[in-house]
Amino acid sequence: QVQLVESGGGLVQPGGSLRLSCAASGIIISINAVGWYRQAPGKQRELVAAITRGGSIHYADSVKGRFTISRDNAKNTGYLQMNTLKPEDTAVYYCKVGNPLNDYWGQGTQVTVSS
Repeated sequence: QVQLVESGGGLVQPGGSLRLSCAASGIIISINAVGWYRQAPGKQRELVAAITRGGSIHYADSVKGRFTISRDNAKNTGYLQMNTLKPEDTAVYYCKVGNPLNDYWGQGTQVTVSS
């Protein structure tokens, strides 16, 4: 059974940093793509960052230069380092791990950027 457990969300002031983690079990992240998505109230879920099986990385324009996606294959965990956070980054953040045949979602973690 595949399980993805996100952690690291919380309340942070503008300009602050958070690191989200996505601990995977039942699936090997090193041979799958890892993506981070977010959904703000009243908005559609959007892709924030992704890293392919081969290591190629993509960022949404809104987070380029501020967010960094990575994975630790030994820990079977994906990460999203978020720096210089802005109020518009407030959302529930989800990780997704998978491939063209199957993908799996975590339960989400709330990130709130507010003074």
